[in-house]
Amino acid sequence: MSIASVCFVMPTYNEAENIAPMLRQLLAIFDGLEPVRARVLVVDDESPDGTADIVNEIAQGDGRVLLLSGSKQGLGSAYTRGFEYVLDHLDVDAIVQMDADFSHAPTDAPRLIEGLTDADVVIGSRYVAGGEVDASWGQGRRLLSYLGNLFARYVAGIYRVRDCTAGFKAIRTAALRRAFPLRLRVQGYVFQVALLHALMISKARIREIPIRFTDRRQGETKLGRRDLFEFFIHMWWLRLLSRKTFVKFALTGMSGVVVNLSCFQSLFVLGVNPYLCSAIAIEASIVWNFFVNNYWTFRDRTMTGRKRVRGLKFNLVSLVTLAVSFATFVLLRWLFPEEPHVMAQAIAILPAAMANYFANSYWTFRADEV
Repeated sequence: MSIASVCFVMPTYNEAENIAPMLRQLLAIFDGLEPVRARVLVVDDESPDGTADIVNEIAQGDGRVLLLSGSKQGLGSAYTRGFEYVLDHLDVDAIVQMDADFSHAPTDAPRLIEGLTDADVVIGSRYVAGGEVDASWGQGRRLLSYLGNLFARYVAGIYRVRDCTAGFKAIRTAALRRAFPLRLRVQGYVFQVALLHALMISKARIREIPIRFTDRRQGETKLGRRDLFEFFIHMWWLRLLSRKTFVKFALTGMSGVVVNLSCFQSLFVLGVNPYLCSAIAIEASIVWNFFVNNYWTFRDRTMTGRKRVRGLKFNLVSLVTLAVSFATFVLLRWLFPEEPHVMAQAIAILPAAMANYFANSYWTFRADEV
């Protein structure tokens, strides 16, 4: 089904240098693009540089431009307000989210909208064949983007999408209503992944088309440490919401913690050396977790491989996990010798648990391809 009307939702904060040329260029493209009728909703977070005044002036001469103002709470909050306004007050077939700083080329917008003919969501992707990022990006920024997407794909479970953090998307309003993404209420840049995750689990048809992501023309990036922290924490929350296997694995891990700490404390009270206590307790919890995961967590997976091979894989993962946890324990005892031994043992469980889950879920207990 073709798209006849669309609203661009564009969050802004201190974009006075970019917003006027962006609006002029974007609307000029749709002046001659039939039969699509386009509007632009600028969601400004009370920019002190006068962004809202510029938008208001343009809106007075062009009814296709709308302004929605509010206090600065983050990118996710701005998009939430914008989406709610469009769904409640405007009758459009699709919403396009994009940046106001020319990172997303206005000339790519018609391609995204055209892609909705046979999809519910079209992502302007940097990481599919033909997509690229600006040459001015440093290695640190490229690595951060790569790791963020990798984390979103394999922790949040958005495997089929290459560019999970993309901020340039065309979404059918019907699909947006089905997904109920607005209930997530995330404030920062993690909104991009949270929205995509909600669309995916609501069975939206998602496709990616290549774009060239250009570094902003003017101004400074708004990405901060708080956004990064929220991003990584929320990935685990998304995994918990949608993955029964992960919930089972987490519960198994919690029971393994009890086994680990109980074993450690019992041996320590008996006078066993704390380093030996740590190694034995770790091994005991690994054996416990294997049996519970094998016969409960992953029992629904079809695995035709030999159990002996699976056992060897699990043992190898166990050795790596043991090394990670024991090394962490030793490091903590060296750095904080006055702290209780059992506290160091508890903290040492965390990196081992992460390594254990990913290695066993995607290697040891990997389901057969169908």
